[in-house]
Parts: sequence; structure tokens; C-alpha cells
Amino acid sequence: MTVPLDRHYLAELQVSAERISQMRRIVAAHLRHWNLDLQVRPVCRAAEELLTNVRRHVGDDNRCVVELRWTGRHLTVSVADDDARMPRLLDGGGGGLSRVMALSDSWGTCRTGSGKVVWFTRYAETPLPAEPLPRTPLPGGLTSRSRPAAALV
Repeated sequence: MTVPLDRHYLAELQVSAERISQMRRIVAAHLRHWNLDLQVRPVCRAAEELLTNVRRHVGDDNRCVVELRWTGRHLTVSVADDDARMPRLLDGGGGGLSRVMALSDSWGTCRTGSGKVVWFTRYAETPLPAEPLPRTPLPGGLTSRSRPAAALV
């Protein structure tokens, strides 16, 4: 399945505290552009965890590639770096991969030729457009938009 260009984003960056907050804003802007407003908070928190892990555990270069991909049903966020050490899910702590696991529908890791990719997904179906309010007949044959009586209660 090919993903339309407007549903894919890729960025290479050197991770720092400033870049993590900037990347969070960029991810949020893409999600809002794709009408995925309900996904902004959990996706940004999980992406921030992955980037923080790169900052903490990858060497001095701490470069990574962040990728967002939305198929119209599932949103995948991945962070690839050149550190060959695979991340571990630690008991307790509540941070790192534990937080990513809690904020996502699925997650995983895989080795690459020079490092690894850590990813997570969330179910994110295209929101349906709101239906217009029904027209209420007025005396004289005119119509007006108003809420149904049941909605006023």
C-alpha cells in the first residue's frame, strides 16, 4: 500500500533538549494537519520518550531519524539511530519503553545494518465529518437551522 505524500513525514536530527521539544511541536502540527487532534497528546508523549532515550543512551553523535506514517487507519511513529544496543523494557519506573507501551496499541524494535529502529502504532481512523444540523420549519415556509429538541435538554 502506498501512502500519499501528505501522510508521511521524515526528519533527521541531532537530539538535544531543544530539539526534542521542537520535534514534539512538529509532530503535533502534522497530526493536526491530518485531522488527528485526539492523537496529539499520546503520540507526542510517546515520541518524546523515544527521543529522550536516544539522548540518554546513544553516544555523543546521538543522531536519529524520526518518521511518521499514517495509512488512514493506523499511525506509526519510528525513531532510528546508529546505536546497535537494543532497548530493554524495564520493570517499574514508568518511563522509557514502559510509557511507550502504555500510550500505544503496539510497539517494537528491530535491528538495522548500523543500529536499530524503535517504533509504535496507534489506531487512528479518519474522523467522519460532522453532519449539518437539521432545518426546523418556521411559520410562512421559511427554514432555520437549530438544534433538535432532544439536544436542548
